[in-house]
Amino acid sequence: MQNNILAVPFRKGTHLSLSAAIRQYISTKYDQHPDMFRQDLEVIDALRRDAVNVREPHPSGVARLQAYAGQLVWIGGKFPIDIGADFTWYPALGYNTERPIVHNNLKFELANILYNLAALYSQLAIASNRSSTDGLKTAASYFSLSAGVLTHLKNEVIPELRTTPPEDMEEHTLGSLIQLQLAQAQECYWQKAVMDGYKDASIAKLAAKVSDLYNEAGEAAMRSEAISSSWIHHMSAKHHHFAAAAQYRAACDCLEKRKYGEEVARLRDAVACVAEGLKESRGGYLHKAVVEDLNGLKRRVEEDLKRAERDNDVIYLNPVPPKSELKILDRATMAAARIPPQLSAPLDYLSEKGEFGPPLFTKLVPYSVHIAVSIYEERRDRLVNQNIIAELETLNERIHEIFSSLNLPGSFQAFEKPLGLPGTLLQHAEEIRQADALNRLQRSFADIDKLRAADLAVFEEGKNLLRAEEEEDAQLRMKYGTDRWTRPESRSEPNQGAKLWGQVTDAEGWFANSGSSDAVVRDKFHSIEPTLAVLASPDHRIIDFVPSSRRTEIPDALKPAIGRLRGVYGNVIRLESRRRKKAEALRAKARDDDIKSDILAEAARLERTHAVATAIVPAHFEDFFEKRLDSLYEPDLELVQAEASEQEKLISELIRVNREFESQKKMVDNKGNKEREQAIQKLENAYYKYKELISNAEAGRKFYNDLSRIIGGFRDGARNFVAERRREARMLEDELSMPPLSNLSLGGQQNRVQQPAQPVNPSNAWDAGTSYQGQLQQQAQNSFLPPPRQQVQSPAEAHIQSWAPVSETVAPQPQPPRANPMQGVWNPGVGIKFANTPPPTASSNGGNASGSAQQEKGKASGTWDRNSAIRFG
Repeated sequence: MQNNILAVPFRKGTHLSLSAAIRQYISTKYDQHPDMFRQDLEVIDALRRDAVNVREPHPSGVARLQAYAGQLVWIGGKFPIDIGADFTWYPALGYNTERPIVHNNLKFELANILYNLAALYSQLAIASNRSSTDGLKTAASYFSLSAGVLTHLKNEVIPELRTTPPEDMEEHTLGSLIQLQLAQAQECYWQKAVMDGYKDASIAKLAAKVSDLYNEAGEAAMRSEAISSSWIHHMSAKHHHFAAAAQYRAACDCLEKRKYGEEVARLRDAVACVAEGLKESRGGYLHKAVVEDLNGLKRRVEEDLKRAERDNDVIYLNPVPPKSELKILDRATMAAARIPPQLSAPLDYLSEKGEFGPPLFTKLVPYSVHIAVSIYEERRDRLVNQNIIAELETLNERIHEIFSSLNLPGSFQAFEKPLGLPGTLLQHAEEIRQADALNRLQRSFADIDKLRAADLAVFEEGKNLLRAEEEEDAQLRMKYGTDRWTRPESRSEPNQGAKLWGQVTDAEGWFANSGSSDAVVRDKFHSIEPTLAVLASPDHRIIDFVPSSRRTEIPDALKPAIGRLRGVYGNVIRLESRRRKKAEALRAKARDDDIKSDILAEAARLERTHAVATAIVPAHFEDFFEKRLDSLYEPDLELVQAEASEQEKLISELIRVNREFESQKKMVDNKGNKEREQAIQKLENAYYKYKELISNAEAGRKFYNDLSRIIGGFRDGARNFVAERRREARMLEDELSMPPLSNLSLGGQQNRVQQPAQPVNPSNAWDAGTSYQGQLQQQAQNSFLPPPRQQVQSPAEAHIQSWAPVSETVAPQPQPPRANPMQGVWNPGVGIKFANTPPPTASSNGGNASGSAQQEKGKASGTWDRNSAIRFG
């Protein structure tokens, strides 16, 4: 097998029982028994087992990976993304391939399967027989499919991951792999053109595009943390190789067209490009086949350059243009990423006779349908409670505001019942006593306080978790610096962090507004509490509160006005009573509005008719919701307008009749009735305020109960987010504590300061991969000297002829000899020399004599000289 191209390695997954997680989720979240889906559970386990076991480049693996991926997309509409299965996968690239990555995430599982599908296509391309034109076409097709799968993974799956992707799936790594597969596909087309004997100009265009694609792959790889230096050297070498090949073919075309000067210029540039490519072989990072290809091209180009220069100098005498005047080579693009239709439209292949077989869990109510039911119920309740019942209650409040401003019914009841208590007031007092009104309100307020305190405690727990994580992240950022600690802060983290901090702001606003509303309700209660206590007392105390009138009979002049006023007042009271009954009937209608059977039928219709191209989501039911709400509740919405219109007419008539009554009342002696009228009206107002307070208390209790679910979800989301962030922080700390790649001696020794090498400590040696050659030497300071890293040309559409400087020598520079490690071994026969010891300047004999003299001097003086050596024995 040739090794002048690269294959994407497989990710390794561990086996788990996905059916167990699905069974547990069905039993806890659905009202269907898991045994109904025993066969589907067995099939999903078999599909995963077959897909995870694909480790060899055989075409049969394509169908197994595609089938499992298609079913994953399908069940993604049935279950939530965090179904409860901890999918464990090992990275394929990078320096942490032995460290597993675990996520409870169906999209993470899908991403790994698609990654392995791309790897399979890549390895199938390498396994193809590329010694024939048909084999080259097959290999190019596989490379294009691999690039298409990676493109689909990058654009469609990774954005929905809801977590930070692994290093070998992040944007730059996938971008580099995509360009690498396209470059190798284009290389196959170039090789086929050479085998088919295409014209040199056409081959040059193909080679130039190959060089561009390798250049783009290398640029993206430089920004990736997962792609090894050996791969980067390979891409750079290929980039220069095909730049040279393009110029060589362009020179051959110039020879055919008798452009002898341009031929020489392009051959010189080809030689320079080959030399740049051979520089990548330093350190042994390139495979032997790549180096042999470069050397073969170098020999051929150098031979043609000698011939072209000799012919032009002796025969043609054409001027050789500088590189800046050479025309940029055109590009011919043949390779393109092709996404298999089994990935772009997987649901089309799920059927009884389909390629992927029947869809699984079809009888299970989709998770999106459960969400849609909740959305419909929330929207229905909001429509009924806010748009209809709340409007009707507002109309009722308007009635009592008018009654209070007109002193009704106290103004005419004081005349109708000059002694004792009016009948309506007695009924209201009995109702207050039966309901234990004061204690009921106080209990309601106490319950609301408890609910609010519980909600606040849960909210504070979640907010404190986020704050603690934010402080931990800030400390780590200060410890490692913003250049190394590059992950975003939690407030700007795009997947969950920004959303959770936004929920913090929203919840703080909710608590502030609800606190203000609670205070208003309490003030309203305190304003009527004394009067309500009178109304809840026995009748004799109420009689003591309401003074009797001095007049025992209704004046004849007032009887007609009182009769008309009582009639209109009764009409308004009956309107309010009828309205309350309609509101209760509407609440019962909403409770009985069960949409489950109808929405299941609608979901089945959507699946059966393929009305949607992807998995069913709640948005697909919008039209269904609108039609149902309109058909069921549009008449009730129209009722609100009719009620408002009827009420305005009655209120206008009431005001007119009350005005007549007040004018007649002024004509009679009203002394003694004023105090009674005010007392009765005060008790009536307290009764209606009590009814409002009961409604407010119920609304407050419902608000805090609903808020508890929202805040609980926020707290759980904060827990998961903080746990994930702390796990990421630990992993990042582990990586930062390792020796950085820039400190590893990956290149030759020619750029280092020559000094005696120290013995290699095995505990400090780190083998980063089989492609890394040479030893990593530990310096005297326990640090590594960073070698210069190869820079990849940018942009892709660069002047190919300018890739190598004119002054660059053709042959690569020989490497200096390695230092002898034994030079640094201490010999007991040699003294221990300390810092600042002057080197010997005389010959060996002279040095010995000088040393003897110094030694004798030391003996004579009895004082040790630090510049002299220590001798043992």
